[in-house]
Amino acid sequence: METISEAGTSTATAEAPYDAAIRRSRTRRYLMCPPTHFDVTYSINPWMNPHTPTAQPLAAAQWQAVHDQLVELGHTVDLIPPVPGLPDMVFAANGATVWGDRALVARFRHAERDAESAAYLDWFRSRGLKVEQAESANEGEGDYLSAGSWLLAGNGFRTDRRAHVESEQYFGRPVIGLTLVDARYYHLDTALAVLDEQTVMYYPDAFTPGSQAILRELFPTAIIATAEDAGAFGLNAVSDGRHVLMPTGATQLEAKLRDAGFEPIGLDVSELLRAGGGVKCCVLELHGPAGG
Repeated sequence: METISEAGTSTATAEAPYDAAIRRSRTRRYLMCPPTHFDVTYSINPWMNPHTPTAQPLAAAQWQAVHDQLVELGHTVDLIPPVPGLPDMVFAANGATVWGDRALVARFRHAERDAESAAYLDWFRSRGLKVEQAESANEGEGDYLSAGSWLLAGNGFRTDRRAHVESEQYFGRPVIGLTLVDARYYHLDTALAVLDEQTVMYYPDAFTPGSQAILRELFPTAIIATAEDAGAFGLNAVSDGRHVLMPTGATQLEAKLRDAGFEPIGLDVSELLRAGGGVKCCVLELHGPAGG
């Protein structure tokens, strides 16, 4: 099985317009971590400023709104207990990649988050999944997004390219490597969102020219975000195939989603954004039979 990367891409096809199709939601299962210990005490991305006080009650209310919206839409949300001293554990998407009965737990790039992995290893093991921790730097669903039969895999800031091969072998699914070049979009899920098995939305300038070519070829009907909407973290979104939960402020992107038949739901996550995390960062999807 061969990992597809920039070096192996063929000539991209021209971007095609998308159709306003009838979109159908599918019931999903997610994992979230309450923001009990959320704070900005260090800086490991351009959004973080530890010198500005954190409004923890506001962060908790914003997180709860994301949780409650998912439940209201009929999805199941499991909770992993937060661990004292790990303020970024609220961003559960980074903790692992899950498919079927397998979980590959993160190996974080920065020491500040390293201890989170043990909590995820314990949580998944307690539920009977086959669990391993990644050997190479791998930041879970922050850099791995499932799109049909593929795993779209980011690299450039957090996840090591070698982790792409490891993930492909572990899950037995083809991995599409995508390289990020703008430090503001340090995880794939800040620059691209999977809306359904055939549709994504993304911000081209967050990627190398080679990765842009891959995305144009694989997703000719993709929704393209402007710099303003990407800067509002509008791409850090959770989609169930119809409803798209996303940070407020990405107004042009919301309009494009409606035109394409999706239902955007804007959520205020301004306090969480101070740590460089939005709606998707808080939500890890349990894909496949494990999420049934």
